[in-house]
Amino acid sequence: MILPPNLRDELKIPLGKLIPNDSSEKESYIRKIYSEKVVITVGDATSELLLEMGLIPLLHIVDGQEKREKRSPPEIESISTELTIKNNPGEISTESFNLLKTIFDQKPPIRLLVDGEEDLLVLPVCLFAPENSVVMYGQPNEGLVIAEITDEVREKVQKIVNQMK
Repeated sequence: MILPPNLRDELKIPLGKLIPNDSSEKESYIRKIYSEKVVITVGDATSELLLEMGLIPLLHIVDGQEKREKRSPPEIESISTELTIKNNPGEISTESFNLLKTIFDQKPPIRLLVDGEEDLLVLPVCLFAPENSVVMYGQPNEGLVIAEITDEVREKVQKIVNQMK
């Protein structure tokens, strides 16, 4: 599924609460959410932020890049399941979409390494994440988005996915 150009602006609108990069309350807010919800991270910097705080997401999705620059995936010692998938930039591959339908059946914590780009995988994660979940991802040059998975978020994401070709 390829993201049509007319949806790019819609995806710039955060799916949840945006915590600015310079917020002094970011760490305490993340810790509070982590204590109450199942946390999933998408993106290298977001995943690394939590891991550096000693917080291990149920699932973290990384591609070894940050703003198109190569980097090493975040270090973590306690991965139970590590999977690799191909996903081209600006797309959600059928393989990625289908894997994300069932990935939460794997033994956590789970790392999904993406050969390509992970950005749009936020969408299927929002569709298939377990109840009581939040998805955290970076909003480029702005901050961290914390999207609580609700029926409303799932419906919004489903409408976007339905418009992809």
